[in-house]
Amino acid sequence: MNKTHRGLHPRVKVDEYTSKGWWSDETIDHVFRVQVRTRGDELAVVDPANRSELSGGDPRRLSWNELESEVISLAARFTEAGLGRGDVLGVQMPNTVELVEVYLAAWSLGIVVSPLPMQYREREVEGMANQAAFAAFVTVPSFGDRFPATEIAAIRSRIASLRSVFVYAPESELPAELPTGVVGLSPRAATESQRSALDRRNTEDPNDPNDAMTICWTSGTESEPKGVPRSHYEWLAICWATIDAPDIVVDDVLLNPFPMVNMAGINGMFLPWLRTGCVLVQHHPFDLRVFLGQIEAERVTYTVAPPALLWMLLADESMLAAVDLSSLTRIGSGSVPLQPPMVRGWQERYGIGVINFFGSNEGISLLSSPADMPDPDDRARYFPRFGVENFRWSTRISDWMDVRLVDVVTGEDITEVGHPGELRISGPTVFAGYLGDRPSPFDERGFLCTGDIFEIAGDHGQFLRYLDRGKDLVIRGGMNIAPAELEGLIAEHPAVADVAVIGDPDEVLGERVAAVVTLRPETELELDALVAFLKDKRIASYKLPERLEIRKELPRNSTGKILKRELRQKSVA
Repeated sequence: MNKTHRGLHPRVKVDEYTSKGWWSDETIDHVFRVQVRTRGDELAVVDPANRSELSGGDPRRLSWNELESEVISLAARFTEAGLGRGDVLGVQMPNTVELVEVYLAAWSLGIVVSPLPMQYREREVEGMANQAAFAAFVTVPSFGDRFPATEIAAIRSRIASLRSVFVYAPESELPAELPTGVVGLSPRAATESQRSALDRRNTEDPNDPNDAMTICWTSGTESEPKGVPRSHYEWLAICWATIDAPDIVVDDVLLNPFPMVNMAGINGMFLPWLRTGCVLVQHHPFDLRVFLGQIEAERVTYTVAPPALLWMLLADESMLAAVDLSSLTRIGSGSVPLQPPMVRGWQERYGIGVINFFGSNEGISLLSSPADMPDPDDRARYFPRFGVENFRWSTRISDWMDVRLVDVVTGEDITEVGHPGELRISGPTVFAGYLGDRPSPFDERGFLCTGDIFEIAGDHGQFLRYLDRGKDLVIRGGMNIAPAELEGLIAEHPAVADVAVIGDPDEVLGERVAAVVTLRPETELELDALVAFLKDKRIASYKLPERLEIRKELPRNSTGKILKRELRQKSVA
């Protein structure tokens, strides 16, 4: 048992937050048991429609009772393998029914789940496994043309802590032979003895909500990823943001296209499903045809999608006309600034509200909902500024969080509109600190230093407007330029499909603005035309791009974030 993952937060914080009702003695496994008792034979979770193409098996659909039975059986087999409270389980599986079962089985035993994207290969897996001291690893026998079980078996000797390697898949998907030392597990119904044993465990040794539940990983866009341990306390607090903003209820059907490896997939979809008891439809990897087909076939009411995809779909009326979207009432999007015409277009043409969200593994959760911001232009540009007098927001965490903007030069708090500063937050959604010997991310007042640059906006200072990551700012002749602002404007150009703005080194000015774009089919774009388009937006002249680079695609990491370091390196070369 790894004791370093026990009791993440100091007792004084636990006492304060529980006395205020922000934290409780609930744990994720308790929430699951409540839903099983409440929902029973109702549909709980659905496999990707294209599962047969990915793994050779047929898609599965499980009720809450069926899901619980298989979870209990898997937990028993983890116990037989010697896994228990505080052990770290590395998980590399696509979004399937079995991934849900692995998470719930592990958490029922106090095992810490460390999820890894399917795109990660041996190098990334080895590094993270050694950082977090994986006791066991579970994956799938095959995924498309890859064999993840073979990959982990090849590096097993280089992970000193690793005691067990499992593949978990239906029997029809298990190969006749597995790599040496890899154990095959398949979903089974629980026996009465397995059920009784887990019941005794829950009674005699219940989970502590202050213990680590997950170790997720920062995106690693600039450096080696950092481990982010999070407890039941934080996850169960922050999930109210992604329940309240889209107003998720038991009758909803959620379509999840985000890998369940970080804040977007776990907090955006998995936890709202578990907390409300609605239906979770899984999707992986992203396939637009399958995605739209699932919306129609499963009568999906809420899903999430990246801004570029929503903008592209809005421009392709023939594609949308070919699918029945009548069940869909709202869509979540974010991670980069949304284009106001896109948000307005979905609302006015299809009656679908786009919810703008901004989050991080460390505990940021800002969401702009139609209830808070009926004007789609406001919703695209702004987030609620928690704590402003006379303003109430739909998400309950708005009353729990302390939010500050701090001048990155003077360190002073910012209270005026239009002055850029680093967002700093404190409250029950925020994690306790990074895994291992890492510098503290908290300031002298205990606020998380997010590294994200915002400014106060609105006629009463009631909004926050995202500008950029602090490290991504382009500094031209002493003037700070937020790439995210420019990217949002450039993305509105009819020829642009995707965009990243970076700074080119310049001996005189320090940096000059460069725009790297991909184009829509059968379009062209020259620098002069792009500059003219931006001038019509009435932006300051020092922000205008001085170089345009057109590519077939932009480099991205496993979670979809653009790797600007690669763009900068090639621009220097």
